Amino acid sequence: MSNKNVGIGFFEKYLTLWVVLCMIAGVLIGKFLPEFPAFLGKFEYAQVSIPIAILIWLMIYPMMMKVDFESIRDVGKNPKGLFVTWIVNWVIKPFTMYGIAALFFYVIFRNWITPELARDYLAGAVLLGAAPCTAMVFVWSHLTKGNPAYTVVQVATNDLIILIAFIPIVKFLLGLSDVSVPWSTLILSVLLFVVIPLAGGIITRVLMVKRHGLNYFQNTFLPKFNHITIGGLLLTLVIIFSFQGHVIIANPLHIVLIAVPLIIQTFLIFFISYIPCRWLKLPHDVAAPAGMIGASNFFELSVAVAIAVFGTASPVALATIVGVLVEVPVMLILVKIANKTTRWFPNK
Repeated sequence: MSNKNVGIGFFEKYLTLWVVLCMIAGVLIGKFLPEFPAFLGKFEYAQVSIPIAILIWLMIYPMMMKVDFESIRDVGKNPKGLFVTWIVNWVIKPFTMYGIAALFFYVIFRNWITPELARDYLAGAVLLGAAPCTAMVFVWSHLTKGNPAYTVVQVATNDLIILIAFIPIVKFLLGLSDVSVPWSTLILSVLLFVVIPLAGGIITRVLMVKRHGLNYFQNTFLPKFNHITIGGLLLTLVIIFSFQGHVIIANPLHIVLIAVPLIIQTFLIFFISYIPCRWLKLPHDVAAPAGMIGASNFFELSVAVAIAVFGTASPVALATIVGVLVEVPVMLILVKIANKTTRWFPNK
């Protein structure tokens, strides 16, 4: 029993607490030190924050070092986990998001939300539901000891599908003929959050293994990066919430109302992905990231599209920002669920 907690330090054990504190710190900075987010906002290209991109890169890089090309090729030998991911993300998820959000905004919350606001909040929810996670899923996979090669293939294929399917799905669900996606944002996000860290991780792995051997790389070099992923996550939250602090403080009730369907959707999609992986007898290190990539959202793209199409101050943008607000705490709960259910899955 004592071995179970080996490697789980004080930092990781109370991660949920640190996340909440960083979110609060970010909101307070945005409220009382608006010069800080204003300064960081200058470092932006194609609606992608360069400081946040660097921190996300730090989160992803340690996991990318675990990837080798041999294991990427092996993913194709057992593609069932990929089929689960693709079906859930593109055939199920956008439509359950639409249905759940419409139910709450138009029916359950109709006494608190006007029809116009309901329409706008629904649009924001759909933008979230139509964009499965590409960057943060590496963090969730890392926390569940997910298969790094499998996670990379998941993310890479989803990035390709987003290029084709995102706009048609959003247009179909919302009946909008003028929805446009900032292609520079999408392409830059894929480059920053997948291509560069993957290339950097693989190059580091090859050089270190060649110079010091695989045993040194796995047992001495990689552990040095254990806290970098979580540290990057916490700093990212401080920055994100410093940008959105004024919005959150100005709309406390509506943030709760928007959060309810988003949270329900997140849990639903996780189990719609996770349980079929159990039925298919897939290993836990495939099942966990399969559940995580569907449950989490590519909020960078969703927020960028909402701002580009509807404006910074629009209720649509607010709904996508609430997606950022609820995602990390909810995903940490799902990480705990995944880590407590490893016995559901075969060892290999």
